[in-house]
Amino acid sequence: LLYAYRRMEARGEIRGGRFVEGFSGEQFALSDAVGLLRNQRNSNQPLPDIIISATDPLNLIGILLPGERIPALHTNRILFRDGVPVAKQLNGEVHYLQGADTQTQWDVRLQFSRKHNPAAFVPGSDQDKTLFRKN
Repeated sequence: LLYAYRRMEARGEIRGGRFVEGFSGEQFALSDAVGLLRNQRNSNQPLPDIIISATDPLNLIGILLPGERIPALHTNRILFRDGVPVAKQLNGEVHYLQGADTQTQWDVRLQFSRKHNPAAFVPGSDQDKTLFRKN
């Protein structure tokens, strides 16, 4: 891949460099991605929380990211908060990768308990109102 990426860089299709701090080796990105990374670095807005399956190719914990590898099983999931892995769910049991207070633990468990329904994540949607209605 490195040979192909270097040829693409020479043609101006992608850019090479060091874009993401903390990762060694050559990095390549589309020109648009470089601008987006700079905007995010200069922004005060946090990234949204993201949950991925442990079978996802982005499960790089224990490979590129520090920590113990998470088995690539469909029942295992990982929660990223502001781009950093903070919790994992192994066979239904939640484990915290960083220290977490009671409120954070509640938020993490709530996010892991949600079923995949995009409407549930849209603030102000009807389903969102029924899930979090206060009596």
